[in-house]
Amino acid sequence: MNYFIGLDSGGTFMKAALFDGLGHQIAIAKVSAQVVNKQQGWVERDLDALWNDAKTVISKLLSATDVSVEDIKGLSISAQGKGVYLLDKDQKNLRNGIISSDSRSLDIVKKWQADALPETIYPMTLQTLWTGHPVSIIRWLKEHEPENYSQIGSILMAHDYLRFRLTGEVNAELTNISESNFFNANTGGYDPELLALFGIEEVFSALPPIIKPDQLAGYVTSDVANEIGLKAGTPVFGGLFDVVSTAICSGVDANANSLNYVMGTWAVTSGIADAITALDYRYVYGHYVVDGQYIIHEASPTSAGNYEWFVDYLGENGEFNHQENEELVAALEPASSELFFVPFLYGSNMGLGLKAGFYGLQAHHTKAHLIQAIWEGVLFCHNVHLDRMRARFPDAASLRVTGGSTGSKVWMQMLADLTGMSIDIPSIEETGSLGAALVAMVGAKEYPSIEAGLAAMKVDSQRFEPNSAHYDQYQRKYRRYLQLVAFFKEFEEHKDD
Repeated sequence: MNYFIGLDSGGTFMKAALFDGLGHQIAIAKVSAQVVNKQQGWVERDLDALWNDAKTVISKLLSATDVSVEDIKGLSISAQGKGVYLLDKDQKNLRNGIISSDSRSLDIVKKWQADALPETIYPMTLQTLWTGHPVSIIRWLKEHEPENYSQIGSILMAHDYLRFRLTGEVNAELTNISESNFFNANTGGYDPELLALFGIEEVFSALPPIIKPDQLAGYVTSDVANEIGLKAGTPVFGGLFDVVSTAICSGVDANANSLNYVMGTWAVTSGIADAITALDYRYVYGHYVVDGQYIIHEASPTSAGNYEWFVDYLGENGEFNHQENEELVAALEPASSELFFVPFLYGSNMGLGLKAGFYGLQAHHTKAHLIQAIWEGVLFCHNVHLDRMRARFPDAASLRVTGGSTGSKVWMQMLADLTGMSIDIPSIEETGSLGAALVAMVGAKEYPSIEAGLAAMKVDSQRFEPNSAHYDQYQRKYRRYLQLVAFFKEFEEHKDD
């Protein structure tokens, strides 16, 4: 039997999992991912700490199994998209990595929006423009850290950086870099005209060669192998944007009548298409793992991470009692409370600079009402994205949902009742790790394609059907939520009046 490692570098954890060729998880290890917050709106990662996390989880994984490293035929990485992880001109760490939830470039993006730059670039990039994009961060560095800007040697994203540390090879992986705004969707490569529009043309030479997800990127070096216990020369493949990894494992494809929902730190709704369709709304198109296909998605950092933030206030000993919380919410009438929560702790999907908050809180409200409002607010944010995606995928009748929130049956039933759609929960715990391992399997010729690998793995799912009696109730409260956010937006826009 051949074995493969999938490394998953997420916002909360770094995980490494070992799979056999049939997708069975043999072992898993994880460590908490640490972020550095030097100022409000800054979200960074110490690059050596990130690499140490990767080494630690791989070492822990290998020590947790009797599988011989001789039988491990490949490794790949699934990671958060966007952000920047920079090497200098000597291929040394230039500064802390800046991750996608960072908002230091807010004023720059607002200026670009006022100048209609998003409208100018969209026909070339098929991307929106916001603070977590590499181009926004790089422009901020040019204006505020010119010494670092002048020393940029390579512009990487998280999995590119980790792959570099494993192999010594510098590359940019396609599914991630295609959503960077460096990349021209029409030509399929970098575009110096785009960099000039952003005022960062000096870094064009720092954009690395582009590789596909299942393409061989290099081999684990002897020094790294000795340090973490892998065999020197173990193949390392391109990897994936984690949104793509999750879509693969959810089972959505270009012919499916379903969309993928990710409920984690980010709220993500994805669909797969084999063509770019001109519509009034500016959808985000990224290259998919299947040649000739695109992943189309809506996303914002407005999902279950907002619930986890409250653990210190609504939990005990740093943890939630999820069973108790489910029982508390289940005992309440669906969508009957006048209490609202706007889940913008980490960012908004309704305008720049909007903040989180409760509205309607009164003395009679209990812990149960607070949790219910948080869960509803997260679902309402997801529904904003779903409403937009349904225009592009009008035949979608079901949602294939992944993320830690899927463990809550009450929350999943709320989702079904709000959307009126069937909810399918694939029986895959670690979609990031498995997606990465699967592209390594294809790269190592274990399978001829992603589709063939998925078919061999025979993934089951659990289904939740909507309760039509609750649909109108949830939709009424959802419309009220949209009105509330509109008021918040107006308040934010006039804060300097």
